[in-house]
Amino acid sequence: MMRTSPHSSTIRFALFSSLAAFCLITSAQAQTRDVRGARDYPGIGRFAGSVITGYEAKDFDAVKLQAAPFKDGKATDARRLEGRVTRVAYRTEPGPSILEVSRNFENQLAKAGFQTLIACDTDQCGGIPFTEGVDILPIPAMWVDGFNYRYYAGVKKDAASETYAAVLVSKNNDNVTAQLVVAVVGAMDNKMVDAAAMKKGLGEKGHIALYGIYFDTDKAIIKPESKPTLDEMAKLLNGEPGMRVFIVGHTDSQGSYEHNMSLSKARADAVAAALAKSYSIQRNRLYTAGIGYLAPVGSNATDEGRALNRRVELVVP
Repeated sequence: MMRTSPHSSTIRFALFSSLAAFCLITSAQAQTRDVRGARDYPGIGRFAGSVITGYEAKDFDAVKLQAAPFKDGKATDARRLEGRVTRVAYRTEPGPSILEVSRNFENQLAKAGFQTLIACDTDQCGGIPFTEGVDILPIPAMWVDGFNYRYYAGVKKDAASETYAAVLVSKNNDNVTAQLVVAVVGAMDNKMVDAAAMKKGLGEKGHIALYGIYFDTDKAIIKPESKPTLDEMAKLLNGEPGMRVFIVGHTDSQGSYEHNMSLSKARADAVAAALAKSYSIQRNRLYTAGIGYLAPVGSNATDEGRALNRRVELVVP
């Protein structure tokens, strides 16, 4: 049996780091503004002069968080959190230190009511193995040097919610990289609407909102976890061969009017294409439209309202 040396993971990490650093440098040189659709987490903000290099906001997801340092290369208090998860990655201009950027985030989180679970530097945290035990957006969105980083995690609890925040700050050449992850712990909303419920909604109101169609952030690419809802849409249409429907895309108000109109139409088209290709639904039974953020069902001033506004609706002509 082939045995690996105790330092093999460090050597592999160093080789990977050299190649990844080149990719990040090339990307960083090209990026001078926030990635499309990104925004700072409300009440936290960013370090002055930073640009957002990566952004994900999920109504329901899981995230790995460490609440204590590693011991002998292993986690001592690893937590898997489920709920509404937001990940924001930043890159600063040359100048500040890792500690300065991290302290600014830590102070802001303290002002927002978070209590510290852990705040450690590279060796205190546990070196490279520690960075492998937390969620990190992929390169080029986020870069972490396993030999030089700082990590913070905190929690805020009240009668209504439990929220965790983690900040990982590192460096690539002269640029400091930082990632903020905020997880609002909670049960997943039941967004599954079956064919019978779709038929009932269309019969009673002429339309029904579907929240089980998931897309990549700011794109019209349907995610695999949308299949159960697509299955039920196909079941409805196959059971009602004379039915023709509009598939209407809706967005929240983040971004320009023109972009959201285009994105919502592209998402509606993607759903129609999936039904035609994978379920053999005749394309002439499927009309599509996109109306961006013109028909909100929640307030675009809140995360909860924006989540309600991001939807696909079926409408009968």
